[in-house]
Amino acid sequence: MKKTNRKILAAGAVLVMASGCFSVPGQAAHAIEEKPLAGITLSLDRYCESVLQNAREEELKAQNQDSEDDKTTVTSNTSDKEQKEKEERIKLNLKYDKLGIANVDTYLNVRARAGESHKIIGKMTRNTGCNIISQKKGWSKIESGNVKGYVKSEYLIEGKEAEERALKVATLKAVVNTETLNVRFLPSTDSPIYDQLSEDEDYTVEKEHLTKEFVSSYISKHCSKRATQDVNKDEMYDDLENWVMLSIDNEKMFVSKDFITLKYKLNRAVTIKQESKKRSSSDSSSSQSSIYSSIVSYAMQFLGNRYVWGGTSLTNGTDCSGFTMGIYSHFGYSIPRTSSAQAAATRSVSSSEVQIGDLFFYGSGSVSHVALYIGNGQIIHASNARDGIKISSAYYRQPLKIGRVM
Repeated sequence: MKKTNRKILAAGAVLVMASGCFSVPGQAAHAIEEKPLAGITLSLDRYCESVLQNAREEELKAQNQDSEDDKTTVTSNTSDKEQKEKEERIKLNLKYDKLGIANVDTYLNVRARAGESHKIIGKMTRNTGCNIISQKKGWSKIESGNVKGYVKSEYLIEGKEAEERALKVATLKAVVNTETLNVRFLPSTDSPIYDQLSEDEDYTVEKEHLTKEFVSSYISKHCSKRATQDVNKDEMYDDLENWVMLSIDNEKMFVSKDFITLKYKLNRAVTIKQESKKRSSSDSSSSQSSIYSSIVSYAMQFLGNRYVWGGTSLTNGTDCSGFTMGIYSHFGYSIPRTSSAQAAATRSVSSSEVQIGDLFFYGSGSVSHVALYIGNGQIIHASNARDGIKISSAYYRQPLKIGRVM
């Protein structure tokens, strides 16, 4: 029997005992005891009601607690189940013969051969994954993405530790299945196009399972009338299971699942190549070429450093325009603080004329992001808080403008 039920029965027993004790025979006795009896009965009634009420409250509290415990158990079970499913999904997506993960604060150089004197062919930022092919004399031969080379073994974690780290840092990515892909302001093909993405990049999924409540709240907080005016919301809400939200450079956009594959992935190494294309005659002087080369080399020092919105510190945290401003400032060139102002202050060049040191500007309709071109179709930029300063394909999204500072 539950403790609360025993209390209720005990309270009933007190009430019966009270009635028996004060049921005195005879009129005189009744007259003498009437007032005290009335007072005692009232007191006992209140006591019994109080006990019963307390018992009921405790019973209700116990039931609520049981209910909460049940909910907690259900939530915990659901959470555990979801976590297990996520882990299995991650394991399924992370196919490494011998997993290694870069255990560095910023980046790890990948070289053509074992030894620090050999050419750098790639870079692995913190938590980048790789296959360890072989190991010898303190060096590991690895393969990550399109990069195959050698790294110092001391900067890799392996085995069980690497597997546990992978479960924590693997990110759900959208792998584009077409050459270019339209992403939209809202999860509907009637919504305006936000940007165009490239198959050269994998994109971080901000939210995989969309709900009507989430999208409705998102619209009220972030969307203009232009984004919603041609959208049939009822049809959109009915089709949410076929869309996901992406996060690109701190901007949110939606893409249809028809053109992507969703996979949990670790970051991959990026290829580093020397720019082989000669600069135009107007920029052909050795001093000018040296400046551009120096700019790229200087910018690369900060790969893997933190992204901080509004920040301008290349070492402690910067945003995209703070990064490009800081790089150029180091070489004595003053450019404006914001990406839109930098776009306005630079001379436009076409994609066929692009040269290292040029600035790539991105956004939807207006400029909201800027990156520095480092050659061979790549940019370096302060992307977002998740990725920090990273290297991407220059056309990972459609640039609004390519600008030249010098």
